[in-house]
Amino acid sequence: MNSILEFMKTDTFLVVISGFCILILFLYLINLFELSRIRKNYKEFLKKLGNGSNIEEILNSHIDKINKAITKNEELEKFCVKLDNDIKLCVQKVGIYRYNAYKDSGSDLSFTLALLNEKNDGVVLNGIYSREMSNIYAKPIENGTSKYKITKEEEMAIKRAVNFSDFC
Repeated sequence: MNSILEFMKTDTFLVVISGFCILILFLYLINLFELSRIRKNYKEFLKKLGNGSNIEEILNSHIDKINKAITKNEELEKFCVKLDNDIKLCVQKVGIYRYNAYKDSGSDLSFTLALLNEKNDGVVLNGIYSREMSNIYAKPIENGTSKYKITKEEEMAIKRAVNFSDFC
C-alpha cells in the first residue's frame, strides 16, 4: 500500500493522470462533435419527413390509418365469406335438352331445363309443346335427383347441369 502512495507522490503519476485527463477530454470532444452531427441529421430528417411537423403526430396519424385499413379489410373478408356462402345457394349449373315430344310437331320444340346450385339442388322445368297447347312442368331437385318420377329428357338436362363445369 505504501508503494502505491509513494508512486502517487511522484511526477510520473502526475504526468500519467494529466495524460489520462487529456485523453478523456479528447474523447469527450469527439463525442460532443458526433452528438451535434447526429442532432443536425435528425433535425434535417424530421424536416424532410414531416415538413417541420411533429413526427409523433405523423406517426399516430399513420397508425390510425393502418388501423382503419385493417378494420375495413376484416369487414371485407367477412363480406366475402358471406358472399361465398350465399353463392352456394344460387343457380350455378344449367342444363338444357331439346327434344320432339310428339312425332307430329315436326321439330325439337319441347325442352327440359335444369337449374342447379353448387350442391346440385334446384329445379327441372319440362316444357312440352304440341300444336294444340304447351305445358310446363316443374320438379324440385335435391342432390341431383328428385322424389318425383323423372323422364329420360329431364334426366339428360340434369346430367348436363351436373356436368356444367366441364363446359365452362
